[in-house]
Amino acid sequence: MKFPKNFLWGGALAANQCEGAYLEDGKGLSVPDMILGGDINTPRTICKYIQKNKFYPSHEAVDFYHRYKEDIGLFAQMGFKVLRISINWARIYPTGEEAVANEAGLKFYDKIFDECHKYGIEPMVTLSHYEMPWHLVEKYQGFYSRIVIDYYLKYAKTCFKRYRNKVKYWLTFNEINAGTMADPLASIMGLGYMTRKDLQRNEPCTFDELSDNPQERYTALHHELVASALAVIEGHKINPEFMIGNMISHITWYPRTCNPKDILAWQQKDAIFNDFCADVQIRGEYPEYMLAYLKNHQIDTSYILVNDKKILKEGVIDFYTMSYYISNCVSTDPNVEKIGGNLVGGAKNPYLQASKWGWQIDPDGLKYTLKAISSRYPKIPIMIVENGFGAVDKVEKDGSIHDDYRIDYLRKHLIAMKEAINEGVNLIGYTSWGPIDIVSAGTGQFYKRYGFIYVDKHDDGTGDFSRIKKDSFYWYQKVIKSNGEDL
Repeated sequence: MKFPKNFLWGGALAANQCEGAYLEDGKGLSVPDMILGGDINTPRTICKYIQKNKFYPSHEAVDFYHRYKEDIGLFAQMGFKVLRISINWARIYPTGEEAVANEAGLKFYDKIFDECHKYGIEPMVTLSHYEMPWHLVEKYQGFYSRIVIDYYLKYAKTCFKRYRNKVKYWLTFNEINAGTMADPLASIMGLGYMTRKDLQRNEPCTFDELSDNPQERYTALHHELVASALAVIEGHKINPEFMIGNMISHITWYPRTCNPKDILAWQQKDAIFNDFCADVQIRGEYPEYMLAYLKNHQIDTSYILVNDKKILKEGVIDFYTMSYYISNCVSTDPNVEKIGGNLVGGAKNPYLQASKWGWQIDPDGLKYTLKAISSRYPKIPIMIVENGFGAVDKVEKDGSIHDDYRIDYLRKHLIAMKEAINEGVNLIGYTSWGPIDIVSAGTGQFYKRYGFIYVDKHDDGTGDFSRIKKDSFYWYQKVIKSNGEDL
């Protein structure tokens, strides 16, 4: 079993979780800038006004904005072939409505890409990774308003034209399928969508206190799918060599038992959450099961215009990308034991162990998932663009960090990838999440760490941002050098 010769090894970051400098060089407020930190027991809160003397993790993050040369140099030491990052939309168009792009923001990403190319690292850019300008949320409810498609397309075309000779790989939206969930955190981060009632709140509130309007949410998701297709069409006009992909938050589901009711519940959940958005972006049309689901849940689909269908058909993606962290079970038993996870929890699987944050660890599930995706979309390359292990890391007295638990997690998942490739899956790359410690999106913590590189930054605001290589740094360096032979 071997990885392909030109396999793309690397790591993945999001601008809002690493950059900091939240108002520097003309940047406007983005969605994460309005969300306060929390922890495993304390939900994150949001307010339309910045609260004084409160902790906003994205405002400083890990200061990648000023330390990108050091960090990219460290990624190069590990041997990265690719670095997935996002462009912060609010750095380019601070409110989203400007007629002219912010040159300082454009120059910053020029420097990022030039630094990557200095080391032979191929940038992979996510255009929208939860960084919509806050102004578009307040004024338009994000993608619920069709006009935001135009603002996104203007932004996408600006980036495509500016970086046409510096970036080959593009992703339109991060975890686009999060819009299928009745979860206000997923809606505001992924779609920029909040109800008008919630936007009128003047005091901080938890996401559990926010409301969900399925009709508006599915309208917003449709507009985002159209925006993605238009970006693909325009991107290929600007540079036919662009490889433009989607990004699915893949949570692998199993039926909890062989009870036929559990099987049917699993079948629907898997189709709506994992397959629907990918079917639209790869096959170019709404699947019949989704149209039936919307009708059966009293969702009026008049938002799907005739011309939208043409756009979706023409704007299909070039490669499939996904995150994979966990698997969960589906059960119709109201008393079944529950467990958490990325974006959404589920029924506990008695055969799996879980992390401190309740995320079930399932490398075999990755092999199953890759084979299932390959069977569903047999002609399209696949890439894993997020996979990692969040944990509490301890700095020893001598400065070393022994994160064998992270190495064990990653090793098992890489073995599963090897086995899937050996069984015919066209897997072209892997970018771990995140190669350096960053802000956790779900809890807003620094305490929950993913990186091969430790950052001295803490949830009480202390820390000098210094970087320390963990044991996993040297392990991943060895993995890349051997093209996955030495695990």
